[in-house]
Amino acid sequence: MSTPLSKLANPAAHDDSAVRRFRSHLQAERNASPHTVAGYEQDLGQFAAFRWGPESPAPFDWAHVSAIDAREFLMAFAAEGAKPTTTRRKLASLRAFYKFLSREGQVTGNPFEGLRGPKLAKPLPKVLTIEETARFLQAPLDELQRRRKEGPPPTPVEIYALLRDAAVFEVLYSTGCRISEVTPLVWLQVNFTNGGVVVTGKGAKQRLCILGRPALKALEKARVQAEELWPGAADETACLFLNERGRPLTPRDVERRMKVWLAAAELPPDLTPHKLRHSFATHLLDAGADLRTVQEMLGHASLATTQIYTHVSIERLKDEYMKAHPRARG
Repeated sequence: MSTPLSKLANPAAHDDSAVRRFRSHLQAERNASPHTVAGYEQDLGQFAAFRWGPESPAPFDWAHVSAIDAREFLMAFAAEGAKPTTTRRKLASLRAFYKFLSREGQVTGNPFEGLRGPKLAKPLPKVLTIEETARFLQAPLDELQRRRKEGPPPTPVEIYALLRDAAVFEVLYSTGCRISEVTPLVWLQVNFTNGGVVVTGKGAKQRLCILGRPALKALEKARVQAEELWPGAADETACLFLNERGRPLTPRDVERRMKVWLAAAELPPDLTPHKLRHSFATHLLDAGADLRTVQEMLGHASLATTQIYTHVSIERLKDEYMKAHPRARG
């Protein structure tokens, strides 16, 4: 077939009686938008052109389409290099069309029912470089130092907020924890002697995470300042991170504070606390950490979930290789 499938069409499909009824069904019963209806009709027209030819007249013999016809249509799109999302949309369109015809009693089976679309590629998670991470983590402390030098002098609550921000982001990056695992932490869960912290993850499963020295120091400074403001804030059952009123910090609070320090560090504003988790895993694997160890640290039930970060590491290596190797490009 010389005409590319993406350009293939059968104009007669618009006037096919079954397609007209399906169009009315989409508009009246499913309240589909004109754009959605046009997409369905395009997919049906392409299939009609593929199965019976671009010039074949309506009505089409929809009842005599086999599973082999359906499979060959989807395989032809894949072979031509169509995006998986495109092929999956066409499968969904034709499957819905045949479901409608079956409900009307026009066909006895759905040739598209048992078919699976191509797998969608999982986008690689966006991560910070080590330098960007350091710049971001330093931003609250730089602001504290600037305020002390240039004024106006920060209030005790403002000092706490800056120390707390430095601590919460150090903990997120040091442990690789989800934000929902960090905000409920209480001081009893932190072992300042060995740097361990027990967190509760998905499915109420507990795991041991590690706090590096910068995270431990940041926690100690924030704890001292909190105790000066709110008696009892350093008790073992008190939360690690408090807002300016002495109440537990929420994940939404952390997300808002991250926007402030991303701007201060001149980093993209769309980065989220979860990107620190991605960065944690990628930086460990870049440095040679064992994949199963990283899996345990992240609290992933499946190793396959952790393996996405190996792809990130490989892509980063490839980028550096292409930049630096004299014979990377032929």
